[in-house]
Amino acid sequence: MKEIAIYFSPVKSEICDSDDNKTSWKNNLLIYKDQFPDLEGVKVALFGVNETRGTLTGLRNNESDSIRKQLYNLEWYDHFPEIIDLGDIKIGKEIEDTYFAIESVVEYLVQNEIIPFIIGGSQDLTFSQYRAYSNLEQLVNLVNIDFKIDIGEINEGVSSDNFLTSIITHQPNFLFNFSNIGHQVYFNKQEKLQITDKMFFETLRLGELNANIHFTEPLIRNADILSIDLRSIRSESMPINGFPMPNGISGKEICQMAWYAGMSDKLTSIGLYEYNELDDTNGVGAMLVAQIIWYFIEGYSQRKEDFPKSSTRNYIKYTIHLNDNEHELIFYKSPKSDRWWVEVPYPDGKEAKYFRHLIVPCTYEDYLNASNGEMPDIWWQTFQKLI
Repeated sequence: MKEIAIYFSPVKSEICDSDDNKTSWKNNLLIYKDQFPDLEGVKVALFGVNETRGTLTGLRNNESDSIRKQLYNLEWYDHFPEIIDLGDIKIGKEIEDTYFAIESVVEYLVQNEIIPFIIGGSQDLTFSQYRAYSNLEQLVNLVNIDFKIDIGEINEGVSSDNFLTSIITHQPNFLFNFSNIGHQVYFNKQEKLQITDKMFFETLRLGELNANIHFTEPLIRNADILSIDLRSIRSESMPINGFPMPNGISGKEICQMAWYAGMSDKLTSIGLYEYNELDDTNGVGAMLVAQIIWYFIEGYSQRKEDFPKSSTRNYIKYTIHLNDNEHELIFYKSPKSDRWWVEVPYPDGKEAKYFRHLIVPCTYEDYLNASNGEMPDIWWQTFQKLI
């Protein structure tokens, strides 16, 4: 505990003082008030990072206490896991100091099988979230819920608009796959989409998301790290005056995706970024963030522990030969959750490094398409990364 206690300031007493509602979050989760608490048995650790120096979009203030005020008054259910609010990470003199603090905290929590839930400032903090896994020497999949793909020039440095470039070029590199959910084409230069195609990254447009939210589930289920740009949400639910968003993700959709994330056995860290208290004059944005957290925890409480890690013996197996007989596709269905995976073969000698990525989450629609002779995109993109 002492390893990370130095990075935190406690939650303000006026926010966390108990009240008469015994079924509220305030009276049921652990809160760092005076003495840094024991993390024994904790499954999810919330903490704020009010750091905005990496923004290029005018984010002026990120005050996590306004979110806490809404979250603490929501209803707590008995089946929820042990959760702690660690307070806020102390902002460093230089932004790199804050990056290092986040990196150290995420690394420590993940090592101890505690999910860090970051209520962050600008989205460049995702880079620190990722670097923690680099220290753990663990190949990871990063999923970004964002209206744009945050790729920029290599010499621009880390910012909220190009942090993905820093992740891709970081050495040593432990990024196996990147997926972007909810991008809007008119906010993205054509070159960005071409880069993602060349690297065999997955992208799901906002229109595809709106048509069927279930398409996001296997992408999120395959993530180790989830980063959410709150500016991707429609302005009616996330008012950011400096950035109007008439066609973004709905409040219902973002909560559904948070539930998917919570249910994923593979996901080990999540960050919410770009909330701006000064623009949230009626508090609707803070309430939505609180509900996103609530749905993530609800999803976590329903985890099935059915990600096929070492054995597929207890799964229903389906084998399909495509029309050319060149490829044999093997699908697995979990009897616990009815979720689907597809097996991707690996080149000789690479099984040890890529073992966690051989069984890839997919949809029932992928299985049906394969039955009709169509190669699933997720199979082909994963196979290309293994070559």
